[in-house]
Amino acid sequence: MSANVDVNHRPAPDQVLVDIADYVCKHPVTCEAALDTARYCLMDTLGCGLLALRFPECTKHLGPIIPGTIVPHGARVPGTQLCLDPVKAAWDIGAIIRWLDYNDTWLAAEWGHPSDNLGGILATADWLSRTRVAEGKAPLTMADVLVAMVKAHEIQGVLALENSFNRVGLDHVVLVKVASTAVVTHMLGGTRDQVIDAVSQAWVDGQSLRTYRHAPNAGSRKSWAAGDATSRAVRLALITMSGEMGYPGVLTAPKWGFYDVLFKGNQFALQQGYGTYVMENVLFKIAYPAEFHAQTAVECAMKLHGQVKGRLDEIDRIELTTHESAIRIISKVGALNNPADRDHCLQYMVAVPLIFGRLIAEDYEDDVAADPRIDALRGKMVVQEDKRYSREYLEADKRSIANAIQIFFKDGTHTAKVEVEYPVGHRRRREEGIPLLVEKFQHNLATRFPAKRVNDILALCQDGSRLAATPVHAFMDLLVI
Repeated sequence: MSANVDVNHRPAPDQVLVDIADYVCKHPVTCEAALDTARYCLMDTLGCGLLALRFPECTKHLGPIIPGTIVPHGARVPGTQLCLDPVKAAWDIGAIIRWLDYNDTWLAAEWGHPSDNLGGILATADWLSRTRVAEGKAPLTMADVLVAMVKAHEIQGVLALENSFNRVGLDHVVLVKVASTAVVTHMLGGTRDQVIDAVSQAWVDGQSLRTYRHAPNAGSRKSWAAGDATSRAVRLALITMSGEMGYPGVLTAPKWGFYDVLFKGNQFALQQGYGTYVMENVLFKIAYPAEFHAQTAVECAMKLHGQVKGRLDEIDRIELTTHESAIRIISKVGALNNPADRDHCLQYMVAVPLIFGRLIAEDYEDDVAADPRIDALRGKMVVQEDKRYSREYLEADKRSIANAIQIFFKDGTHTAKVEVEYPVGHRRRREEGIPLLVEKFQHNLATRFPAKRVNDILALCQDGSRLAATPVHAFMDLLVI
């Protein structure tokens, strides 16, 4: 036989596919801490989406692909009157969730935002519930949504623990697509084999490049990339449920598989099985709409604002001490061309609170960025790595996201070195963070709904038992403007 002839022996499914399917189909979620955290995650994620509706650059993307399309039993997009097919609804929900870079975060060898999966989960659950009610069947409940959230968080987060997609130039939304595809296929009634097939489709897709997150190409696609990924997941799940075949060796196939084509020949390293670890330890972005690696840097800058606001012209240099991941993805010099460029610039996110004593979404817009003091301070910043910060960023019992700032003046004086190792959204600061998260949710609701509706939604979301029992379509109706 010629050495150039492929042996056409169809393999057993790759173990990564099998493990995901077994987890989704067979693993019950009973951890109260995980389910309770999922409820707070739901609140925070929806609030981020509602706040994004204030920005025309976001809302221009929303609505049916073909204007005037009517979808029987369609899914709702929170904060709007849109009623869409579940594929486009997932896109819209995912886009508004991610637009302001304000939802939860997971940091490991790969980073990402596990609540991005809510776009596909919520759109599918709403559409299924309305369809079932129309057929005289029982709808899905919000308990189903919370369980799906826990499982999507876990799949995305565990795959991210030791596998760096950014180091091979791929965007982390590949993990949103994989996780959403798995849980949505199961929600649609998919069997274990169908989940395997659907997840194989997610891996076989061409994956997004990270170039839209980095200089010199940073741009607004990073704000809708997750919506695109979770929407694609719904589409792949529906294709699979129609009877479409899967690709069992999608990862391991020599020459043509994901590992050889896109992962430099390396197989995924998986240090633990799937449970509820990720949801229990997820990082909430509570205080500032800023890329998470900069959250503690912003906290440091806020602490220093009072000492420097009247001495900005006297500053000689600003030393930023951070971890390797922050240096790799958000430390940049030179012109910043748009809001998406600015909210991924460590130096910009430090300069604004030093000057103004705040960092809000509007601070990334052109009118604020035109203040010459911002670039003047950026030019005085020196970024350096602390090896301990980098090490503890990856340690499972810490997962710190440390930053420190010290400011030196022209007269030889300096501030103390201000250090924050764990942001307010970290599990180590849950007791402090949850009341602030609820306050953030209430504020975001109020940007879209009248006071009574705000109170009704808030009361429901804070009552775990009542929320879990609520039909999905009834919950979504509360979010129609």
